[in-house]
Formats: sequence, C-alpha cells, structure tokens
Amino acid sequence: MAGVELVVLSHLHSDHFDPEAQRLLPKNLPILCQPEDEEAVRQHGFQDVTPVPDAIEWRGLTITRTPGQHGAGAVLEDMGTVSGFVFQAPGEPTVYWAGDTIWYEPVRETIERFRPDVIVTHSSGAVWGEGGLIVMDADQTLEVRRAAPASTVIAIHLDSLDHGTVSRTDLRAHARAAGIREGQLLIPEDGESLDLAGSA
Repeated sequence: MAGVELVVLSHLHSDHFDPEAQRLLPKNLPILCQPEDEEAVRQHGFQDVTPVPDAIEWRGLTITRTPGQHGAGAVLEDMGTVSGFVFQAPGEPTVYWAGDTIWYEPVRETIERFRPDVIVTHSSGAVWGEGGLIVMDADQTLEVRRAAPASTVIAIHLDSLDHGTVSRTDLRAHARAAGIREGQLLIPEDGESLDLAGSA
C-alpha cells in the first residue's frame, strides 16, 4: 500500500471491498464512497470516509460520481446501488471509470457530458444466476468504443471472476473482428501499469 493516497470505492461487493482490503488499508486513509455506503465503511474502523453525492474537490482533482446499473430486471435487487466516477484535473486527461455497470443510456449520457479522454470499463461479461449480464460483455464494451471514438477505452475486471463469460483473449479477438485498431482498446494484464499522460 506504499504511496496510496486515496481510495475511491464504487460499492461494497466482495470483489471490490473484501476482508483483505479492509485489513490492509490504513484506517486513516481517505476513502470516497457512495452516500449509502458511508456507515458500513466506518463500521470497519475507517476514520476518514467522505460520501460523494455528486462531485468533490480533492487536491486539485474534481471527482464526480456517475450512475451505474449492475444488471437488469430482478437481479438489481441483489446487486444494489453502484457508482462510476469521472476524474478531472487541469492539464490532465479526463478519466471516466464506469465501474460495475452494463451499457445503458446513462453511460452514454456520461460520455456525452464529459467527453472523457479515457474510459475504464468492467468487461468480463459476468452473469448472476438467471439474471443475465451484470457488467459489460465484449459487445457492450465495443458499444462504448463506438460512442466515444476519440477516447481510449481500457477494459479491466477480466479473468478474475468465476461468473465471468469474457476473457482477455475473447475480447481481443472480438475487437480485431470489429476492426478496432491497437491502442483504441487497451486490455492490460494483472499488475500492468498504463501511462495515460498522452491521452489528453
């Protein structure tokens, strides 16, 4: 955790805020979260928890919470509320982290509103029970690409979930078949670092 200055927590599912994260994170580390998650995060002993109802300024960075839909239909009762976030700072690329969401109209509206230089999608095509997709699959990830042709799309949340249906290999093949060029869709490996400075 050396060098970590801030945690932005999209929601409390165990693949985002698991017991190991709760143990390893310093209790005085600033955490931004959805308003409905504040009390639960504090109950884990964290002292510097700030709910983000809309937008917040943090050390020259504007962080705006955006809507997400973690599936469709009855499965939403199990999934609950989730969020994405947009990060903006002078002279830096605007980054939209969509979070655990399917492709739906508010994602398109967020792209149109902020015109992000970089969009981070969760693209494993995870499914829950009989409820269908709960995050984007390959087709929906390419919908993001089509909605934001000037943006760099970074697909993550792959090859790490037992209910995922799309692997990195699958997504790369799907992108090639759709004529997506190298650099328009990045699919990093676990632990890989990306330099976004040239994306602005």
